[in-house]
Amino acid sequence: MQTTDIQSILAELTRSIGETPKDILPIAESGSARKYFRIITDDKSLIGTFSNNVEENEAFLAFSKHFHDLRLNVPEVFAVNEERTCYLQSDFGDDNLFAHVQKALIASSGPSTSSGTLISLYKKALSHLVKLQVLGHQGLDYSKAYPTERFDRQAIIDDLNYFKYYFIKPHEEIDFNETRLGKDFEAFADFVSQTPCDFFMYRDFQSRNIMVKDNELYFIDFQGGRKGPLNYDVVSLLYQVKAQIPQAIRDELVDYYKAELSQYMSPEAVKFDTYQPYFVYLRLMQVLGAYGFRGLIQKKSHFIESIPYALREIEALSKATPLTAYPELQSVISQLNKLDAKYAALIAPPAGKLTVTINSFSFKKGYPADFSGNGGGFVFDCRALPNPGREPEFKTKTGRDWEVIDYLMAKPPVHVFLDHVKGIVGQSVDNYRERHFSNLMVSFGCTGGQHRSVFFAQTIYEWLKATYPDIHLKLNHIERKITEETSL
Repeated sequence: MQTTDIQSILAELTRSIGETPKDILPIAESGSARKYFRIITDDKSLIGTFSNNVEENEAFLAFSKHFHDLRLNVPEVFAVNEERTCYLQSDFGDDNLFAHVQKALIASSGPSTSSGTLISLYKKALSHLVKLQVLGHQGLDYSKAYPTERFDRQAIIDDLNYFKYYFIKPHEEIDFNETRLGKDFEAFADFVSQTPCDFFMYRDFQSRNIMVKDNELYFIDFQGGRKGPLNYDVVSLLYQVKAQIPQAIRDELVDYYKAELSQYMSPEAVKFDTYQPYFVYLRLMQVLGAYGFRGLIQKKSHFIESIPYALREIEALSKATPLTAYPELQSVISQLNKLDAKYAALIAPPAGKLTVTINSFSFKKGYPADFSGNGGGFVFDCRALPNPGREPEFKTKTGRDWEVIDYLMAKPPVHVFLDHVKGIVGQSVDNYRERHFSNLMVSFGCTGGQHRSVFFAQTIYEWLKATYPDIHLKLNHIERKITEETSL
């Protein structure tokens, strides 16, 4: 449905509750297919929501009414269209808990979720979470839940397969036996599914879904909720990877959560501590699957930027609590460090510097992915140039070996090609620096990604390093699995 059509429906809904819409403004989209609009009237501001997924809408509408009737801090729904595709809900503003986390990180130039104000907000969020999980569960009609009523063994398997198909398989660096991994998934799910599950599970309880207004917290986007365990939502909040919460603070917040929970039941009775590390693994694997699908496949930069943080978290967890009972899964997780170099530049891009990423690759294997979110850059085809790979003495050599370099430098077409590349790339670097752009990608492809592409990528990397000492450079020889980077 076109934006103008949605706005017309929302305007009609607004008038149906006795308000006159002055303006209906689109709100930036997030990871979902839902569309949000801010509706301004003389007296108030409302949020208009559109989604073609009627079942998901019904879940949100039912849960929101139930929680609002219990006076929990969730949106009130004011009107719904007959098709159940559009509805009006409370507007809690634009400030959320994650914005406070970002401010703290920027102020300290690193992990700083240990500030007293931020910790108090997290504690307040955990207090509300207990009420949603325990009180919100009572009398809730789970038949409205979407896509499933319960977080059961199959849901766990689905999350694990999401991790396998959308994150592990796209990375050829990770070696694994699919049959043995499948058996470990089954055993892991058997164990985790024994967790007591008679609670409301928010499913996406993270700081972007926690709004801050007038020093109070409000909770949105719980349409994926279902009956489930307590641990999952606690982990979702405290292990939101870009929040970078220090482990000591996490431990303090978990203790606070358990103290709040003890007002209703004993944490020991639900074996909270027993299952906690396994839910950390499960959530981190699930989000890596989401980052793979939303980022690597759908090319949404926000998700790609989160990958290195998730890798760092799961690698630290693997060292502290190895999954010895699941050897193939543990082997997969232990290999994730092979991806660190690929994504490391996304953790802390140099402030104010242009980053130029240079790749060599094989056309047979496909084009390099652009992890900056800018959609790529120059791709130079080196296959029209003399091919050292056809010479027997160069079969085991690469474009970094002096024998291959001498061979190529003796060919006049190579110099013509190189001069053209320097002119084109140099023009863009000059322009991007003047305009304060942050990323440029330059890739060189040949048949096998071994000789010509490697030679040109390495040569341009060295040329840029000498010509533009103020820019940040990252070099990836994809088929050779070699990465270089200038110091930050």
